[in-house]
Amino acid sequence: MTTERMSTDRTSGGTTTPDTTSAEAGSPEAGSPEAGSGVTKRGGGRERRTKGLLKGALRGLGLALVSLPLSVFAFTLTLMSIALIPAGVGIITTPYVLNGARTYANWRRVLAAEWGGVRIPPAYRPVPKDANPWARTFGMLRDPATWRELLWLLVDMTAGFVTALLPAMLLLYPLEGFALAAGLWRVVPDPYWYGFVPVSDQMTAIGAGTLGVGLLFFAHFLSPGVLTAHYRLTRAVLSPSQGELEERVRVLTETRRDAVDTSAAELRRIERDLHDGAQARLVAMGMDLGTIEVLLDKDPEKARELIAKARKSSVEALSELRELVRGIHPPVLAERGLGDAVRALALRLPVATEVSVDLPGRAEAPVESAAYFAVSEVLTNAVKHAEADRIWVDLHRAEGCLRVSVTDNGKGGAAIGAGSGLAGVERRLGTFDGVLAVSSPVGGPTMVTMEIPCELS
Repeated sequence: MTTERMSTDRTSGGTTTPDTTSAEAGSPEAGSPEAGSGVTKRGGGRERRTKGLLKGALRGLGLALVSLPLSVFAFTLTLMSIALIPAGVGIITTPYVLNGARTYANWRRVLAAEWGGVRIPPAYRPVPKDANPWARTFGMLRDPATWRELLWLLVDMTAGFVTALLPAMLLLYPLEGFALAAGLWRVVPDPYWYGFVPVSDQMTAIGAGTLGVGLLFFAHFLSPGVLTAHYRLTRAVLSPSQGELEERVRVLTETRRDAVDTSAAELRRIERDLHDGAQARLVAMGMDLGTIEVLLDKDPEKARELIAKARKSSVEALSELRELVRGIHPPVLAERGLGDAVRALALRLPVATEVSVDLPGRAEAPVESAAYFAVSEVLTNAVKHAEADRIWVDLHRAEGCLRVSVTDNGKGGAAIGAGSGLAGVERRLGTFDGVLAVSSPVGGPTMVTMEIPCELS
């Protein structure tokens, strides 16, 4: 629908063409309330605040009535299940109880985001789907988020209940004052205190009604903020502490620095290997080919010797390039996965090596590469320093981690930071939040265990 209005050109005194304005552009239609001056933006703001007051009161009341029994039930059930762990029953029940509590907490996170605009991201540590009850129970109990959640349940049934119920009380309590002023004072005990007003007759009842008007006025502005305070209280308890975040940032900073240093060292190694190996052979082969061109007619026998030498140099250069490529990222690792790559690595060792692999899938390429080179370094150490005549390698997935153990029957005495290369392995694994453990008593045997958190596909 459109409206036309004639506008007069004040400069020339003439009349312009009709100015057509679309109603969808925001112009009020003739005869509508907006066409007059009765309704203003200020009135619309008051209407929105009134709707916000009613919505906040209803949401807060519903949240208080639902959250109190659920929080008490979840808190009590969690404590009972944890207390039964020594008896063995809690080993079975605790993962299910904690998962239920996490589901309830995540539902409250959704409400905080949708109703209050307060986002509370979950920060749970991953729990392997195939973990046994013992590992699952203690894995969840070691998670700081579990204990934050238990504290939140305690807070939610106390201060959280009050802050959720307060918006409804700010609306309902003034209504009680109005009811007293309307005559309810006649049936209430004498005296009846409404706030700080003792109600005993009509005049004091009117005073209670006046106080109700004041409370309703303040509730008009305070109620939405009170409910938001409830969501912020939830976020304050459920969010990770500043100390945890700072420690996490410190670890990530160190591992990133180590990763950068390792990458730079790897680049220097590649440059050195190219310069001293394949490049030198290719330069020598080029010089031999130049000499062959000169001797081809004068001394064919000598030329044939140089051709054979150049052919041998090309084979050696090609072999060195393949070794270099294998050192960057072995083709068998990309094509067949970590298990077969470690088996191929073991076949090149001068020591009898048994490899056991139990991996239901493949990890991400960076994780596989880190694990492969870590195993390669540990095997190299075992061959060079342990004087072992047998090595066992085991790869499997446990508790959400890729776990690799390398055991040898050598002389032992290996330690991280003792010049064995294990410190470099620890830095490499640290980039992926992995850990390295070494058990190597003097006289052997030596067992090196590596764990990298990952998901298999």
